[in-house]
Amino acid sequence: MTATLDEVEGPAPGPASPTGRRLRRARRSTPRNTLTRGAALGLGISMVWFSLLVLIPLAAIVATAGSGGWDQYVTTLSNPQTWAAIRLTVTQAVLITLVNVVTGTVIAWVLVRDRFPGKTVLDVIIDVPFALPTIVAGLVLLSLYGPESPLGLHWANTERAVTLALAFVTLPFIVRTVQPVLEELEGDVEEAAASLGARRTTIFRRIILPSLTPAIAAGAALSFARAISEYGSLVLLSGNLPYRTEVVSVRVLTFIENGNKAGAAALASIMLAVALFVIVALDLVQRRVARRG
Repeated sequence: MTATLDEVEGPAPGPASPTGRRLRRARRSTPRNTLTRGAALGLGISMVWFSLLVLIPLAAIVATAGSGGWDQYVTTLSNPQTWAAIRLTVTQAVLITLVNVVTGTVIAWVLVRDRFPGKTVLDVIIDVPFALPTIVAGLVLLSLYGPESPLGLHWANTERAVTLALAFVTLPFIVRTVQPVLEELEGDVEEAAASLGARRTTIFRRIILPSLTPAIAAGAALSFARAISEYGSLVLLSGNLPYRTEVVSVRVLTFIENGNKAGAAALASIMLAVALFVIVALDLVQRRVARRG
């Protein structure tokens, strides 16, 4: 005769059994948000490393900028050359971010939904701006769009050079944030909507775009933050001309070379505030869209 499972293992611990009471007491005595030793150790290591790399340097910049009081910020912003650099940097960063939102989404769509020769090569080339040193990127752009341009486009030392350099270094951000989301989208919903008579534009606007919006917002935040802090690819191509092609990163270096560390820290903290404002705003947008979805 074969023994049943209950005869072998015994009855399961019910609510009134001693084992069941011990389990209930253990659950009540253990807070839900308590970290295990491994999790606490990992969190501590992460916070120490994050503090050494990010929090402490940022705090030092803010402290240096604040040593001169609000007058230091007023002096920095009232300088016409500094204000011109801020205006150029922020304007170009916003422009390039908007361009990347469109072109990056289109490139990600092509890489995921279309099949064509050379797709794998294109997928690899997208990451070149990540791997290429920025000063080398500037040299490449200078050889293509400089005074001896083989393309006939002499954009060096102009505002177009700033646009071109920022577009090059920020290209992969939206592509790489949107691409995984597109790959995870199920086609059944799109096919069901098409079978009910929905047009392709309606399917994209009502089904696909809401799913992509959080990823697009995250990529846009990364693109904008990278654009306002770019330096290496601009040094050779833009010419760093005051009031024309000088960006904030070059202006900060000028302050440091002239011994004005407080002014450099004040300008850096201003751009940090701008970046945080944009990142938080885009994060709120993607959270709102995610809740609606």
